[in-house]
Amino acid sequence: MADQCCASSCGTQGTLDDPRWRRVLWIALGLNAAMFAAEIVAGVMAHSRSLQADALDFLGDAANYAISLGVSGLAVQWRARSALLKGLTILPFGLGVLAWAVWGLVHGSSPDPFAMGFVGFVALLVNLSVALMLFRYRTGDANMRSVWICSRNDAINNVLVIAAGLAVLWSGSGIPDLLVAFIMAALGISGGWQIVRQAAGELRQEAGSPNLPRMQGE
Repeated sequence: MADQCCASSCGTQGTLDDPRWRRVLWIALGLNAAMFAAEIVAGVMAHSRSLQADALDFLGDAANYAISLGVSGLAVQWRARSALLKGLTILPFGLGVLAWAVWGLVHGSSPDPFAMGFVGFVALLVNLSVALMLFRYRTGDANMRSVWICSRNDAINNVLVIAAGLAVLWSGSGIPDLLVAFIMAALGISGGWQIVRQAAGELRQEAGSPNLPRMQGE
């Protein structure tokens, strides 16, 4: 997910000085924010956990673009604090989708395969459009390349949602929807935790205080 592949490479000042690059990021931010709102509502109405998990992915991308645009010229501490806020926002969403998927596994799930296919297809078009806009920057610096790779990988996630919808339609079971939701929620939680851990480490390093508690796994 975007939270993993963009966690450490966004915010390069030289890159963001390019007005064309900034314009693409603004468009990508608007599209991802709109798709998050639309897909989370559609996921709840269609009882689709995979759509809800994909909405989480759009949220992570929107936060990534916003941070890239908003704090690139600020001090390291402010960039780290913004990243920490991003991770702490993504984590509860990921845990919520995971818990909702477990609930569906225990109590049964009957997602609407047609809604899954339609919304998944719209999400695929959005991510492909963003990927095409970013294609010219795929060989740029780490920031440019990582954002393009994230959009490309997001399109793959949308294909998984569409495939899950077809599998639900064919099998009459909600299990494919739940399996995709588990995978995407797990990736979201992992990515959010990585961002929190890295941001906390950067804040400790910037503060220069070895007495602050270290987080497990660092």
